[in-house]
Amino acid sequence: MDITFKDVSYIYQKNTPFAHQALDDISFSIPSGSFVAIIGHTGSGKSTLIQHLNGLAAPTEGEVMIGDFRITNKEKPKDMKKLRSQVGVVFQYPEHQLFEETIAKDIAFGPQNFGVADREIEKRIQEIIPMVGLSEDLLERSPFDLSGGQMRRVAIAGVLAVKPRILVLDEPTAGLDPRGQKEIMDMFYHLHQKENMTTVLVTHSMEDAVKYADHIIILNKGKKYMEGRPEEVFTQVEALNKVQLDTPEMIQFLDKFARKFKREIPFQKQTSDQLAKEIQQVLRGVESP
Repeated sequence: MDITFKDVSYIYQKNTPFAHQALDDISFSIPSGSFVAIIGHTGSGKSTLIQHLNGLAAPTEGEVMIGDFRITNKEKPKDMKKLRSQVGVVFQYPEHQLFEETIAKDIAFGPQNFGVADREIEKRIQEIIPMVGLSEDLLERSPFDLSGGQMRRVAIAGVLAVKPRILVLDEPTAGLDPRGQKEIMDMFYHLHQKENMTTVLVTHSMEDAVKYADHIIILNKGKKYMEGRPEEVFTQVEALNKVQLDTPEMIQFLDKFARKFKREIPFQKQTSDQLAKEIQQVLRGVESP
């Protein structure tokens, strides 16, 4: 599903002494099947923006298009439930939303709420459990008997069981150790590719953004500050520093390498192995008479 924001502004408690503008004239388009990272400091508008993706918020001005669903200040989709079945949101600490007595029941809750037949739900659970790295023999156990990382996977399975076409990830690795963070992000990236979902990642991690996303949107004080492919955005070091954002470690390394050896290696989202080979080739050239 495509996502389009056109001249979107959002004001909390408009026309009151407590009015606060969270989004200011934001426009962008996300093609179906993209993996987009939205980056910005606390207060930049990230959380408010993603609330517009499933109709939790409607723009004060402008319009939001989610596929064929149109949301404005005066117009919301007639079938809001259908929109929300298409947009799955994994919030920070999603395990805090678990409440059923068994893992199977917790995963089934979302699709049941959207009217999916029991037989289809059972089929989806069987498909999703291995996708999220859980064992089928856990299904009748209480989710509260699991480790924190396993509980998070159960909560994620519940979102995926609805079969969303858009997956919104709001700091999905918060509170996990580095290994857990990598496992969860690799899982989401695999699902993104396998299911061809439109994926929107809200993150503070520049490393995750550069590794997984094919498009970057940076927000600052409610405005869209920068937008583009990772190799376009993350190489603009001065512009990023102006809004107190660090560049990914790989970009910093390439910058230091260029200054030391007077040879530039363009950033093209290389893997570590690819970059090592390029460095080796450059150094051979430097050492040649």
